[in-house]
Amino acid sequence: MRESVQAEVMMSFLVSEELSFRIPVELRYETCDPYAVRLTFHLPGDTPVTWAFGRELLVDGVGRACGDGDVHIAPADPDALDEAFIRLQVGADQALFRAGIPPLLAFLDRTDKLVPLGQERALADFDAHLDEALDRILAEEQSAG
Repeated sequence: MRESVQAEVMMSFLVSEELSFRIPVELRYETCDPYAVRLTFHLPGDTPVTWAFGRELLVDGVGRACGDGDVHIAPADPDALDEAFIRLQVGADQALFRAGIPPLLAFLDRTDKLVPLGQERALADFDAHLDEALDRILAEEQSAG
């Protein structure tokens, strides 16, 4: 059975040191992809943009700076732990967002109630989807020659 947790939070899109604006961001977690969270950014005048990354990265990032690739998350003030920065990067382009930690923790708590952190592998559906995806990738590689 496919279950999900969804929340909408307001984040500040930090365009520069002088310019930022608040945007709605949809947070989504689905049992069919139990290791990932999805953030859909609704930027004014643009189509929504969705980023998927590890749920554990979001869990760790609200308490300490972390992230090695295109996604970096860190508390804005490690002593206060009231806001976090989320930096998304593609090549030289990057976007920086500031979010309140309490709504992120509330969302993560709901995901943990659905699938406890560390128990993702126990989902039978995930293994079936993984096998299907691997079969599809192998078939594509064989046909590409």
